[in-house]
Amino acid sequence: MATPLPDATLAAPPPAAASRHVVLASYLLMLAGLMLVMWQHLLPGLLCVCIGFLVARWFARLLGGWLSRLKPLRSTAGSLARVVAVTLVLLGPIGLVTLGFSQAREYVLDAPDQYRELLDYTARTVLELRSKLPADIAVYLPEGAAEVQRIVANYLRTQAGSLAMAGRAWLGGLLFAYVGLIIGALAAVAPAPAQRRPLAQQMFQRITTFGEAFGQIVAAQFWIAAFNTLLTAIFLLFLMPLWGLELPYTPALITLTFVAGLVPIVGNLVCNSVITLVALSVSPVTAAACLGFLILIHKAEYVINAKVVGARTQMRVWELLSVMFVAEAVFGPAGLVAAPLYYAYLKKELHAGGLV
Repeated sequence: MATPLPDATLAAPPPAAASRHVVLASYLLMLAGLMLVMWQHLLPGLLCVCIGFLVARWFARLLGGWLSRLKPLRSTAGSLARVVAVTLVLLGPIGLVTLGFSQAREYVLDAPDQYRELLDYTARTVLELRSKLPADIAVYLPEGAAEVQRIVANYLRTQAGSLAMAGRAWLGGLLFAYVGLIIGALAAVAPAPAQRRPLAQQMFQRITTFGEAFGQIVAAQFWIAAFNTLLTAIFLLFLMPLWGLELPYTPALITLTFVAGLVPIVGNLVCNSVITLVALSVSPVTAAACLGFLILIHKAEYVINAKVVGARTQMRVWELLSVMFVAEAVFGPAGLVAAPLYYAYLKKELHAGGLV
């Protein structure tokens, strides 16, 4: 009896089934990539990939439109605009760092004098507290500048390992961020392939959706930074002088509040720390007033972030708050930063699939 030949239709899955497998594979690859970013602490790199992509594409369009008006460059306007856009994105951070170091040169050279002044101020404050506190409590406070310096030196010596690890972590984060800028800028100006295979096409759709979610989050974060800057300016320029307290470098602190506020949550923590340190150089009362105000703003940041981002991305406030709290509990501050972006992307994918 002859063996029946295998049916050709059974040798390969039908096109619809194959398409479903490809879509599922693209979702799993995207999920694995996003989780790998969180587990390996690559979030700065991912954010800078998106920033580099958007900025390089914006520069390329702007320069391309301008160069196309010049007859000698009309034929090469597109390629020249892409090269200039990538160059600007890659050299921009280096130029800003160089400018920052050049402006901070005086502060670095004057650091020993500033340290002595801070030490003397701290010693005077401690001595004043010793004179006002009961004797059995005052004995636990340092007796002068020499003892304060010894306490600081002992603390730095015991924390040397932790400080070194923190320095390496910051350096690694900056390196990942700059590499992310390079990848994003190059991806923005890369020519599109003539044809994509099924999995590549599905991954392109996933990444495009993620980019749209990132654009919505950036637009929302701009308004959040503007709102926080407005409150900080009112506090520093109007409320503090009413109490007879003023901070040095107020315009620079307000500018820092806006620039750092463009980074969700973490940016506010950075500018809050800087403002508190500057206020401490004025007086402990000023530092306490600034710290109380900034803590209030930071706690309100949860609701503000959820409200503004939710309005931009069609997410309810309670949804985003829940995701932010859970992400912070699992991944720490990085989860708090990534939560709005990841959840906005998830909602867009579910909406595109007709599931929500």
